[in-house]
Amino acid sequence: MKKTTLCTFILLLISVLFLLNSFAQDNPQWQLPDGATARFGKGWIGGLEYSPDGTRIAVGSTIGIWLYDAATLQEVDLLTGHTETVSAIAYSPDGSILASGSWDQTIRLWDAATGESIKTLINAEIGTQVIAVLDTATGKSIKTPTGHEEAILSIAFSPDGKILASGSYGGTVRLWDVGTGDGIKNFSGHEDWVSSVAFSQDGNMVASGSWDQTVRVWEVTTGDNIQTFTGHTSLIQTVAFGWGGTLASGDFDSMIHLWNVNTGEKIRTLTGHTSTIYEVVFSSDGGILASASEDDTIRLWNAVTGETVKTFTEHTADVYRVAFSPDGNTLASGSGDATVRLWDIDTGDNIGTLTGHADRATSVAFGPGDRTLVGRSWDQTIHVWNTETGERQHVLVGHTDDVDIVVFSPDGRTIGSGSQDNTVRLWDAETGEHLKTLVGHWAYIITIAFSPDGTLLASGSEDDTVRLWDVATGERLGRLWGHFAGVETLAFNHDGTMFASGSRDAVITLWDVASRDWLHFLFGHRGHVLTVAFNPDSTILASGGWDNTIRLWDVVTGEEITTIQASEYGVESAIESVAFSSDGKILAAGGWGNAIGLWDVATGEHIETFTGHTSRVESVAFNSDGTVLASGSRDGTVLLWAVPQPPEPVEPPPPLVEDVNGNGVVNILDVALVGLRLGQTGENDADVNGDGIVDIADLVQVAGAIGNTATAPTAHPLALPNLTPADVEEWLTQAQGLDLTDVRSQRGILFLEQLLATLAPKETVLLPNYPNPFNPETWIPYQLANNADVTLTVYDTKGIPVRQFDLGHQSAGYYTTRTKAAYWDGRNESGESVASGIYFYQLQAGDYTDLRRMVILK
Repeated sequence: MKKTTLCTFILLLISVLFLLNSFAQDNPQWQLPDGATARFGKGWIGGLEYSPDGTRIAVGSTIGIWLYDAATLQEVDLLTGHTETVSAIAYSPDGSILASGSWDQTIRLWDAATGESIKTLINAEIGTQVIAVLDTATGKSIKTPTGHEEAILSIAFSPDGKILASGSYGGTVRLWDVGTGDGIKNFSGHEDWVSSVAFSQDGNMVASGSWDQTVRVWEVTTGDNIQTFTGHTSLIQTVAFGWGGTLASGDFDSMIHLWNVNTGEKIRTLTGHTSTIYEVVFSSDGGILASASEDDTIRLWNAVTGETVKTFTEHTADVYRVAFSPDGNTLASGSGDATVRLWDIDTGDNIGTLTGHADRATSVAFGPGDRTLVGRSWDQTIHVWNTETGERQHVLVGHTDDVDIVVFSPDGRTIGSGSQDNTVRLWDAETGEHLKTLVGHWAYIITIAFSPDGTLLASGSEDDTVRLWDVATGERLGRLWGHFAGVETLAFNHDGTMFASGSRDAVITLWDVASRDWLHFLFGHRGHVLTVAFNPDSTILASGGWDNTIRLWDVVTGEEITTIQASEYGVESAIESVAFSSDGKILAAGGWGNAIGLWDVATGEHIETFTGHTSRVESVAFNSDGTVLASGSRDGTVLLWAVPQPPEPVEPPPPLVEDVNGNGVVNILDVALVGLRLGQTGENDADVNGDGIVDIADLVQVAGAIGNTATAPTAHPLALPNLTPADVEEWLTQAQGLDLTDVRSQRGILFLEQLLATLAPKETVLLPNYPNPFNPETWIPYQLANNADVTLTVYDTKGIPVRQFDLGHQSAGYYTTRTKAAYWDGRNESGESVASGIYFYQLQAGDYTDLRRMVILK
């Protein structure tokens, strides 16, 4: 990790302390991850429970368990330790223990009074006790054993509080001894996820609901499956025991069934909801059944007659959780609309609301002066926060489906948002007023970007196109075809003359804004390209994708400069977002593995990895001076991180004569330049030994200088389209013929040998043609792992050859640029232009054959 100067650190510390001291109550800064300075949002809701004495409300979330004072609705504590979403919570009957189950495959037991972690239950052999390791000073868990083979979906205490039942993705029900942490029994029989478990009032039975569409009832002592109910026709999401042997179950088809456990008969079916039933709970006296549904409503039912007593309709998104207060007078509900609401059972009035929770916060951006932060969520809303006070300024509502992307215009006055409702909306950033709706795509919007002057907006969609819009009028200016799958990411360069688009077709396209024509097609990623970003002077484009790589490209030539394997630095899985700091010195990347990495752009050195989100990071953004990084995650929170700054630059050493291109570093580019000038005489930068002619001795000297700073060509992964294995092999033969014995020459020869071994592709591959669709010409790229005779044939849909190209015997290498790829002018063997439609092209290279599809549009 690089160090900041003392002055910078002190200023940053003062600003952070000011920020934290001024935050509003709805953004308590408890249990922040290391390196984080602030948090916005509390995570989305995964569980909801009243304490038995009615004084506390526990809310399980993606970042931990929030405890609220039930009377004042103020936050009391945040219990952290789970590394993924808390999916289920339950208080013991005496209120002394709070249990939590998580997607991290563990169950934790907490002291409800102190918040200390008592035990962690894992999937151990039955009878094996597993205790969490605690910090003796704080009482907090400092080590979490791993184990449960699947995520925990549901937990429940027995009426005497001695046994805990759990259900998981694995289709099993487990019983645990609460006192010892030992596993007692496993109940097997379900054929799919066990989504819900519940104890009977006397504690003798456990019911389990499963996605296999059955409800099973188990005898606790013997483990026998004493009843199996098969009346559901869809996945079962929830079960609950009432009094007198009554059992309720709800499913994805909006059905609630009441069963008599003693006789095995269905009592009745409750109808009224129109979508998935997420949870059912009985009041403490068993007289009322509450149900939460995907239809945004809560219903209260008479548990005896099955009649609807009340319907609560104020939530604006799915209602996931409901819980009765111990006295039965109040019902709490948790929803995807980012609220927990309290309801008076008698009157049906909303008597209190907890705010700050949200659905997945997966896009973040800083506004003018870094005082405003905007984040989008899967609850169809956009949240705007004041970063100085922590207060939420606006909630922008209008999209009718999930919001996938939000961005600020360059002047900070407008917010753009793209949604799965196939529209782009423009909002006034100061007032929150809706300004325009841009309609034209026929599939959902994945990405949007403003031009630097704010006059244009580009949008990329699942319909495989990019569209340009006039921001002032809302007029559509053009539709650009260049991808064969959904467009995942867009970015303009600094002067607005160019923009880049990345797609699920694994291709990045650079476009000229004025002509609306493509400039380069960049190949390299294996799988979806999810993010692109230009550095401030637009000389470098950064990209990330499903292949867990971050790639840097030369914008002028379209060639790849370097590749970072992010997993080597703790940033696992797909790279969802990349961003340059304002000075272009630092590159940040967030991945689906929950971490954020920072790299020094000039050296490629890793600076820092931030961890603390409990779900994948989908957006990163720097503030204006690069000292703060914001990250948005599917855990429903935005975190602010203090960015370590690279040290002050040191005086560079005198230039090396081997630095032929004068860029300050000796690398493969210098070797290639000498290779291109072999045989030239007179004054020449490539004549590094000064003997008046550029020859193989100069090339070996340059290669030897590379050996001073790197042990293998992989330290300089430059994709040079004009450098082939045949070239290097010829150089190596000439160098070996000189019988050079000095150390530098031997090092240069070794470098050429290593370069020859790494230059050729590892496999022969036929790549997508570009552009596709095209008219009237296209280029067909490929790569050869071995020397081969190469033939390319174009067929129509009937398999009849249209055009054949005998490309001759070719050396192993990359044939991907327009100067090397196979070229077809769209004409058949007779010179006639072919008709629009689908065609196929086949590559034959030695024993290798592959066939791909292309499209012609006229």
